[in-house]
Amino acid sequence: MSGRLEGTVALITGASSGIGEATALALGAEGASLAVAARRVDRLEGLAERLSGSTRVLVHQVDVSDEDQVRRMVEQTVAELGRLDTLVNNAGVMLLGPIEGAPTEEWRRMVGVNFLGLFYCTHAALPHLLAAADGEPRRVADVVNVSSVAGRVARRDNAVYSATKFGVGAFSESLRQEVTGRHVRVTVVEPGATRTELALQNRPEVLEQMARTFGRIEMLGAEDIANAVAYAVTQPRHASVNELLVRPTEQER
Repeated sequence: MSGRLEGTVALITGASSGIGEATALALGAEGASLAVAARRVDRLEGLAERLSGSTRVLVHQVDVSDEDQVRRMVEQTVAELGRLDTLVNNAGVMLLGPIEGAPTEEWRRMVGVNFLGLFYCTHAALPHLLAAADGEPRRVADVVNVSSVAGRVARRDNAVYSATKFGVGAFSESLRQEVTGRHVRVTVVEPGATRTELALQNRPEVLEQMARTFGRIEMLGAEDIANAVAYAVTQPRHASVNELLVRPTEQER
């Protein structure tokens, strides 16, 4: 039986591990051809090998904070796979800690990836998504922006990370209003505490605090968020899932 995304192409950033990798597996299982992007090309090639028997996979080594690299990635995807129906903006950096005394280079990294990278990818992909929505096989296209519960509630020690994710929400809603009449759907997925490599780049003192905060709860798996993405993009043409907040049952805030 063919999948619900048969004949479509999905581009997923941050696909070398965690939510991006799990999303590639989920959308590939639905029949989509895939373009997977990240900086760690060896991990992407391993993912492509795992998927080689079930769907076509194109690998991009890219830093999404570099607009020229993003444009080349999108154009190569369309040139080699023929179209672009789904964009999953999953690449992200989460570097937490107090504002006082913070290394401001961490702030620049988060703004560059979480904010500008998402903008660049969407801007480059949009003409192709609009073209896909105007024709077969589904006559609809999707932008999925992976945000965070931090895009809803700002807490101490996550000021800049939270600011980038609040910005993702604002950008997504404005884009939704701009393109919804042309059948490009925009979905924000907001994970709560999830077991991925995202936290591992934090400073040791921040990791210790995170362990105290989340160490006693059963966290989400990357596949839980990938299931939410797959749910949104496999809806019928007339149904647009604009926001999905997914938290562990035990997460209180």
